[in-house]
Amino acid sequence: MNKPASPPPNNNSPEENPHVSPHSGDDQGTTDELPANLKCDPAFWGMTGTQFLGAFNDNLFKQLMLLVAVGAAAEGRDRQGEAMVVFAIPFLLFAGPSGYLADKFRKSTIVFWSKVAEIVAMGLGMLAFYWFDLLGFGGLLFVLFLMGMQSTFFAPAKYGILPEMLHEHDLPKANGIFLMTTFLAIIFGTALAGVLSDQLADQRWMAVTVCVGIAVLGTLASTTLRRGEPSRPRARLNWDAIGMPRKVRRLLLRDHKILTALLASCAFWLCAGVVQQSVNSLGKVQLELDDTKTSMLAGSIGAGIGIGCFIAGFLSRGRIEFGLVRLGIWGMIACLALMALPGFDGGHLLGFYGSLPVLIALGVFTGMFSVPIQVYLQARAPKDQKGQVIAEMSRANWLAIFLSGLLYSLFDLVLVQTESPRHYLFGLTVLILLPVALLYRPQTEELE
Repeated sequence: MNKPASPPPNNNSPEENPHVSPHSGDDQGTTDELPANLKCDPAFWGMTGTQFLGAFNDNLFKQLMLLVAVGAAAEGRDRQGEAMVVFAIPFLLFAGPSGYLADKFRKSTIVFWSKVAEIVAMGLGMLAFYWFDLLGFGGLLFVLFLMGMQSTFFAPAKYGILPEMLHEHDLPKANGIFLMTTFLAIIFGTALAGVLSDQLADQRWMAVTVCVGIAVLGTLASTTLRRGEPSRPRARLNWDAIGMPRKVRRLLLRDHKILTALLASCAFWLCAGVVQQSVNSLGKVQLELDDTKTSMLAGSIGAGIGIGCFIAGFLSRGRIEFGLVRLGIWGMIACLALMALPGFDGGHLLGFYGSLPVLIALGVFTGMFSVPIQVYLQARAPKDQKGQVIAEMSRANWLAIFLSGLLYSLFDLVLVQTESPRHYLFGLTVLILLPVALLYRPQTEELE
């Protein structure tokens, strides 16, 4: 339930059919020109390194900032909600144009300049921390907005480039490696943020120099990519690229199974955003942990998600196993209910050491819940609309993350006004998931 370092890719093209088959067209090259062995392909591993370092940097900087935001709760105002809203806004504003650019220009070029933009953003982040007394939290929010914008333009290019770089039969393995490295980046980035924040508490700007260095390494890694040709060089930016395409609107109104799956995915990401902030608040405010232990709590969810995704993928071979969805959501509710119980360790039943295994279990159930829904949306969308449906799922998920910031701020206000402990945040999240658990009951389907 960490930040979705990679919500489903945005391939929202301005043309009628944005889903481009691998290597289609005369200018795309042929599969004979591609390396036969994925293990020995420097371009693929360069892209993997670029993706890993980008996700690592996102989570490192964002957690550093969230720790500052939750620290303001001691003064009666937890500002994590503001940070989540600001980070999500660029995707809601620029999702369409980013997909358009990834189609119109070489994806390798988009990746490279996105990484250059990351260096600039991290450099400004270092200055924002250095001059924090002058710029305040607003300076950090501005940098976070730039980071969100950089990630928005990076996302469709990094996913769209894989079919151009690889043989089709290598795509499942390549995406699996991408998924694994993403969760490793979440865990390590979040954990390192806590360590650096504790060690450099009065000089956090020095911690951000690590982010600048990582951005430079990611940019260098991106220079190993093969230069493909634009998939749609004559694409034009129109209203369908900015809003939801008419064909997708008609599909969702006609196919209620796809619509309910999309809504279930949104409910999941809404809760994911709230839980990430709640974990930081529990650790820093109620349990009075240092930044290292607080970040360990947050990172443990990412470790569990990786395990849950592996389990779901193994058990769902050849079919969409919605039994895992039901098991996953009730498991999530049980874990969140445990996290909401009062006790003697800082007023919390589990405390730090008891929360670690429960949060790992929460991550496992999260992975089991999310994988079948994503597979369903990818598999059941009409072939000529798969790219658009995936893009709208991504857009809807980011809207849910945006709303999670507003909802968390509301929850925080209620708890402050009633002088209630922070662990009740998890109980409020249970109330969001319960309707989904009771009403969303799809049946397992076989894949063709």
